[in-house]
Amino acid sequence: MEFGIGAYAVLATTIFGIGALGFVVRRNFLVQLMSVELMLNAVNLLFIAFNRIYVEQHGGQSFAFVVIAVAAAEAALGLAIAIAYHRIHRSVETDLADRLRH
Repeated sequence: MEFGIGAYAVLATTIFGIGALGFVVRRNFLVQLMSVELMLNAVNLLFIAFNRIYVEQHGGQSFAFVVIAVAAAEAALGLAIAIAYHRIHRSVETDLADRLRH
């Protein structure tokens, strides 16, 4: 069974929407990090779907690898910030994160 680019676009849009909604609605830092990862994976899905149309070119796969590398760096840095914030404030709620400026 072959899926067209439209099916991949709908799936990627749905995943991106769930990630964006999770980022805006939730206040837990770790849930927000997971929501950003969902959004990046939705972008990867579209890159690979478009690469299926243009098989002779490997731009979609190359960009997907770059996005994976950025996501890994974002996750490492985000978790380091979350751990540091939790050690200071004993919470991972982002409502009180403006205290980092003081």
